[in-house]
Amino acid sequence: MKVEEIEDFFRALQDNICQAIEATDGIGKFREDIWAHHSGGGGRTRLIQNGDVLEKGGVNFSSVKGEVHPRLRQQMNLGDNDDFHFTATGVSIVMHPKNPHVPIIHMNVRYFELSNGTCWFGGGIDLTPHYVVETDAQFFHTTLKSACDRHHPDFYEKFSKWADDYFYIPHRNETRGIGGIFFDYMKPDEAGNGNALSKRQLFDFVKDIGESFAPIYTALMQKHRNDPFTEQQKQWQFLRRGRYVEFNLVWDRGTKFGLETNGRTESILMSLPPQANWEYNFEPQPGSEEAKTLELLKKGLNWAS
Repeated sequence: MKVEEIEDFFRALQDNICQAIEATDGIGKFREDIWAHHSGGGGRTRLIQNGDVLEKGGVNFSSVKGEVHPRLRQQMNLGDNDDFHFTATGVSIVMHPKNPHVPIIHMNVRYFELSNGTCWFGGGIDLTPHYVVETDAQFFHTTLKSACDRHHPDFYEKFSKWADDYFYIPHRNETRGIGGIFFDYMKPDEAGNGNALSKRQLFDFVKDIGESFAPIYTALMQKHRNDPFTEQQKQWQFLRRGRYVEFNLVWDRGTKFGLETNGRTESILMSLPPQANWEYNFEPQPGSEEAKTLELLKKGLNWAS
């Protein structure tokens, strides 16, 4: 299986997701920005703004090629004199809605290949509600569990725990949202000697996760797009966006790595909301919906049961 097949799928995935989001939003349209990377390859950044449901959303496709950056050589324990080149391709998505009852969502699916043949898949999808709705959390997680279970019985348990650990804000002692799944460095086992899947099987899993995005998020957009909200709830949304920004700029490995390796800044920071607020030592009223949400931003909750 060649990298071109994976790239073609990711391009089509971007197209299909953008079409589904536009149709559901009803007003917003994606604007495309085609860019070239300094080391080779490039991508298509698509941004939707000021829609009926979405205040800002981005769906990025990229396929970047070049010599392995010193930062990545160190991370991968590669020798300084080894002649390694790479291809990295994937789709990355973040959606920030207008209505505080519609959740933020993020997804990333990606593939990395070295010139020596070493390759792996990575990705994840997680949901960040401004107000946690338990039925939505169950819908989200059970859908992901079904996708995982189609490929390996251990995937959901392993990857949902990984998501809890990854999408965590240590300085706030809270999770970014209600989790989801996260996986990385999934290398194929073509010989079938271990528990790993073949490259084709891993690719089928990544495709299944990628294709789950549009049905999940369009359902949540439709369910909550017309929910009434107050100015107080809108201000809470801005505060929760602030926590989202804190995670992305302080803890997210992809954001930090992209900026450290001279990636395309506008595409990397596409994940940030158009407006976020911070209020000194804010504490919600005991028993309020805001307080209940904070109580549910913790690791280890089994939403899929």
